[in-house]
Order: sequence, then structure tokens, then C-alpha cells
Amino acid sequence: MCLGIPGQVLHMLEGYGGQLALVDVAGEPRKVNIGMLPEETFEPGDWVVIHMGFVVEKTDKAGADAALAG
Repeated sequence: MCLGIPGQVLHMLEGYGGQLALVDVAGEPRKVNIGMLPEETFEPGDWVVIHMGFVVEKTDKAGADAALAG
């Protein structure tokens, strides 16, 4: 089991091979790596679940709320 933290994509960061995004996590902007999900596309407003600085799941608002609730 991993402890995932939900966040909302603000925007993709230039460079880094397209693998970094700036994500709002509880009101704090964080740089996270999206490289573990190469089959996904990410846009501002998308919800993700983060573990140890890596996006491990793309989700929706309900999924983000469920991850936050534990």
C-alpha cells in the first residue's frame, strides 16, 4: 500500500524531457515527476495522486477526495 497525496496539475514545466509538472498540493505548488505514466497526457486541472514526488495515478475529483480521506 502506498500513501498517495492528491493534487491538481497547474501546468507542465518546460524542459526535463516533458516529465515534470507543477501541481497544487493542499495549496502549495510542488514539482512532481509524471514519468511513471508515459501513456497518460496531463493538462492543467487534471487530478493526480502523488507518492514520493512521483505521479502514480491520474484520477478525478472524486478519486482525489477518496485518496485524501484514506
